[in-house]
Amino acid sequence: MGVTTVVVIAIGIAIAFDIVNGFHDAANSIATIVSTRVLSPRIAVLWAAFFNFVALFVFHTGVANTIAKIVDISATDPAFVWVVLAGLIGAITWNLLTWWWGLPSSSSHALIGGIVGAAVTYGGWNLIVKEKFYKTIEFILIAPLMGFVLGVFMMVSVSWIFRRWRPAAVDRTFRIGQLISAAAYSIGHGGNDAQKTMGIIAAIMVAAGLLPKDFKDVPMWVIFASYGAMAVGTAFGGWRIVKTMGMGLTHLKPVGGFCAEVAGAATLFYATSAQIPVSTTHTITGAIVGVGSANKVRGVRWGLATRIVYAWIFTIPAAASIGALMVLLFHAAGAF
Repeated sequence: MGVTTVVVIAIGIAIAFDIVNGFHDAANSIATIVSTRVLSPRIAVLWAAFFNFVALFVFHTGVANTIAKIVDISATDPAFVWVVLAGLIGAITWNLLTWWWGLPSSSSHALIGGIVGAAVTYGGWNLIVKEKFYKTIEFILIAPLMGFVLGVFMMVSVSWIFRRWRPAAVDRTFRIGQLISAAAYSIGHGGNDAQKTMGIIAAIMVAAGLLPKDFKDVPMWVIFASYGAMAVGTAFGGWRIVKTMGMGLTHLKPVGGFCAEVAGAATLFYATSAQIPVSTTHTITGAIVGVGSANKVRGVRWGLATRIVYAWIFTIPAAASIGALMVLLFHAAGAF
């Protein structure tokens, strides 16, 4: 199989990953607004998909740059196209498994795990750009903690500000507010996650010699394709995970959904502006748990939260293992 054919296939699989990512992570954007019954599931995913695409006009491509350069890719070695392809397969496989199990694992960390596992298997740890990799690893903890702290802060602040309002009036106000907060979160989600696919396509193009290694700008067709694929995936929605996120972790009212979405959106806007690829799943889960804890610690189903944390812990190693296995299979088949 020629290099050009492999590049086309790899880019096609990257777009497929983006669709799966949107499908898998739709719950991140709509879980709270569906669980509070502000919108029906079908309207909610369309609302989220639209604002996923709107993110194209809000953010630059800093996260894409980080993802594309997390592995030191050589444009003179065509095997790197196969390495990126192996990593993508690792990420997609783990995403589909966790979707089937109904667990909100991180598509972002599955992608990073798959790519890193494939690269290390091919050329060792010296291929990993440590600065970008370690920054991403640090935010495995920082992102959900930020979401948690902001969720608690938002819930406590809003409860105090509206303490004299009648419950029915608060409910009506925040049903409208959730339309805005869900849109903001969807913009943050699209801005961070779609750029990861941009970064992967850019890495494929660098490996194929179609883009300089020190590129500054991602081609426009890659940007539109990535945001478009993310929106399409979100529009199909992953209902299994919506039930886990919005109805399984804690009971949310519109005011709680609003606070969780604002906390998650603020975290994602910060991370994307800082060019850090973070897990939107980790972020919104932390925010939901923070809101639930602010109301009542026992209001959070900690057993389910623990299962979710285990899925987080295993995501990078599991995706890395599948990516590594794919490199070995490609090599055994004589691909490189």
